[in-house]
Amino acid sequence: MLHRRKFIRAGALSSLASLLPVASFAIKEKAASSALPIVLSTWDIGVAANKAAWEVLQSGGKALDAVEKGVMVSEAEISCCVGLGGNPDREGIVTLDACIMDDAFNCGGVAALEQIKHPISVARKVMEKTPHVLLVGTGAQQFALSEGFTLEPQKLSDDAQKAYEKWLKKSQYQPKINIENKGNEFDHDTIGMIAMDKHGNLSGSCTTSGLGFKMRGRVGDSPIIGAGLYVDNEVGACTATGQGEDVIRVAGSSAVVEAMRNGLSPEAACKKMIERIVSIKKDKAKSIQVAFIAISKDGQYGAYAIQPGFSFAVTTPQTNLLIKAKSYYP
Repeated sequence: MLHRRKFIRAGALSSLASLLPVASFAIKEKAASSALPIVLSTWDIGVAANKAAWEVLQSGGKALDAVEKGVMVSEAEISCCVGLGGNPDREGIVTLDACIMDDAFNCGGVAALEQIKHPISVARKVMEKTPHVLLVGTGAQQFALSEGFTLEPQKLSDDAQKAYEKWLKKSQYQPKINIENKGNEFDHDTIGMIAMDKHGNLSGSCTTSGLGFKMRGRVGDSPIIGAGLYVDNEVGACTATGQGEDVIRVAGSSAVVEAMRNGLSPEAACKKMIERIVSIKKDKAKSIQVAFIAISKDGQYGAYAIQPGFSFAVTTPQTNLLIKAKSYYP
């Protein structure tokens, strides 16, 4: 029997991406009549992830299955840095965070999970088989093992090992903007995915290896429902990427959904929340990146970022694009 906790509402990939048209986001809000099903995901790595999600959606599958299968592609890609191939914390250990949410406010997440290849699938098990929303650390790992997941070797990928050795020489923590696209040694890769299936039901997922060389135990926004991801099937869905602390402090994804509830388009809702973060951070906003992508219940989609350089992948029956989002700073 499934026990569901309901959340109360309140490079290869780069080569693949280069084959897709890149569009200015200004022209890309679509109506539901031509856009179902639809899937959006963050960054260039979303191109391959969308392909896997689309296989589920175009066959009539559920959005929930699509957003799980889609981001699993990124989690499995050693050179991607979303999963176990990502950069470690300051102790040299890779820890993973993820969450998932469906069209009925069911949700689950894991944080600080070690040696498990697909944290998004563990997050779904948390949603479906426990009375909880979030499991962390050794408890999350024990639960995963009890559900049939296996431990992967606790060994850094070649790229992560080189980056860690380089970082150890100075031990300075200096995250850089938009490094998801550049393979920088300070990677803080995240992939967020939101989708609507042919029945008009929404779901979302978010998975990350977190900020490279973070403090041991640090958790960002990605596994936190309402921050890194939020879905309200009556209104829309949103997911975030970038500096997680600044997404958490404004409950970013749920705030974007609430802005859509109050009548704003997805792009306008994302922009409103970015402006809120900038107003809080003031001059410090010039040195961080945060971005949101969103889908509204009527099938429109939108995005907005603090800094230029953020891209997201969109797939519909008529569209397969990697889009450059608008940004607060030029």
